[in-house]
Amino acid sequence: MRTQIKTKPLHKIRKLDRNQLYLWSLCIIPMIFVFVFSYLPMGGLVLAFKKYNYSQGIFKSPWAGLNNFKYFVLSSDFTRVTWNTIYMNFLFIVFGVATSLFVAILLFELRSRNVTKTYQTLLITPHFLSWVVVAYMAYAILHPQNGFLNVIIQNLGGQKIDWYLKPEAWPIILVIASVWKCVGMDSVVYYAAMMGIDSSLYEAAEIDGANKWQRTRYILIPCLANLIIILVILKIGGIFRADFGLFYQLPRNVGKLYATTDVIDTYIFRAMRVNGNIGMSSAAGLLQSVVGFLLVLFTNWCAKKFDQDNALF
Repeated sequence: MRTQIKTKPLHKIRKLDRNQLYLWSLCIIPMIFVFVFSYLPMGGLVLAFKKYNYSQGIFKSPWAGLNNFKYFVLSSDFTRVTWNTIYMNFLFIVFGVATSLFVAILLFELRSRNVTKTYQTLLITPHFLSWVVVAYMAYAILHPQNGFLNVIIQNLGGQKIDWYLKPEAWPIILVIASVWKCVGMDSVVYYAAMMGIDSSLYEAAEIDGANKWQRTRYILIPCLANLIIILVILKIGGIFRADFGLFYQLPRNVGKLYATTDVIDTYIFRAMRVNGNIGMSSAAGLLQSVVGFLLVLFTNWCAKKFDQDNALF
């Protein structure tokens, strides 16, 4: 008995292809953006292995081997800028994740969704402010003479403090500024995940007599564990790369504060501006990317060891 193979009509195949074409067309602009700004610039990595000469250009400049990497790693400032970069990013991750999660839980506990949207809008607004604008706002607060904070200290009977000559105070200032600027956008991600949790879990816990803290501890946090771990893994991937705008604009590039505010990115910028050393700057940038990639792999491996479902890949 001969079996008949059913085939789709030609007009349905054409309609299916047309629908797929519409979906692919939505990806064209993001794909072009990623290709132009993420893949094409990778050709410039060759500068990390060359002694760049402006008159000869990129490809005709002589090869330097690993000298650019040696110049950066063996410099007297390498230990300081590396420690500041890792230490400050670690503080940003810890306080940023904790604060964002705390704010998201508070918003989730609000009964009125209109009030929640209002708070979310207010919290997200700092994310869209440039670090230049934030730096001027911080300067108005920390001005040595007429700053808002010094006026309060003086009115309370204290002495004015020149914050731009106090390097030990700037880790706290930078953490506060970073959390204030990023907490709104990060909390939205956690809040969206909370909205997807099955409400029957809360109802069952409430029937069993669980209070809000117990519901948060035994239902909310475990349900968000995978998301928290994934976001932390992504943040750890950038722990060797600092936010240039934050570390350059807020301390106003004051040399007295370099002990705690000078990071790899600001060090590279000064090396390019003062010495014009593009080769060393490229080598430092490549080193940052490689270390970040390895940290993502290592963190993901650690997460996979504890639980396969918590890993990013």
